[in-house]
Amino acid sequence: MEQNNNSSENTELIEVNESTEGNVKSAPPSKENQPKAKSFWRDLFETILMALILFVIINTLTSRVKVFNISMQPTLKQGYLLLVNKMAYKLGEPKYGDIVVFHYNGDDQEDYIKRVIGLPGDKVDISGGVVRVNGNALTEPYIMEVPNYSGSWTVPAGELFVLGDNRNHSSDSHQWGFVQESWVVGKALFIYYPFDVIGSLSVDGLVRAAPAQ
Repeated sequence: MEQNNNSSENTELIEVNESTEGNVKSAPPSKENQPKAKSFWRDLFETILMALILFVIINTLTSRVKVFNISMQPTLKQGYLLLVNKMAYKLGEPKYGDIVVFHYNGDDQEDYIKRVIGLPGDKVDISGGVVRVNGNALTEPYIMEVPNYSGSWTVPAGELFVLGDNRNHSSDSHQWGFVQESWVVGKALFIYYPFDVIGSLSVDGLVRAAPAQ
């Protein structure tokens, strides 16, 4: 009789355990995880939206360009990547020595990069390997070599006289004339690649010698 009672008790214990285990498995998922999932997707959406907004702002204010030719050597070599400030001349005026990106002949499919030498109203003279602006000889440590050509130009209103630093291997204002200010995309600020030449392209005005006597 004692054996039968033990057997009955054991059977009941097993049935209770199975029933309890079954209840645990069939319990609905916790609602605590639902707010966490919603928070994750909301954070992800906000991050993507912020990235898109920043991209639009950065793309509106700046441009990234790659140098493809040799006309600005030794300052800029082929393959250099530059950051260009597209707002520079919407908020200010071009200055001597600025390196500018512009649409050649107004064609937005063909961009050139050169250095500003003459501003509206200036008289630019090139002779004997020396560039003079309004009679003042320029000191230009950044050029590849002195120009082997000569000429004289008066810069019209609303236009710029530009030259490449590689003076004798540059298609620029000494060949085809002036650049309308409306064609200018922006001012090149600095080189950001290659990493070993990262640096600013800013020039605080060209150094001038005393006026020629």
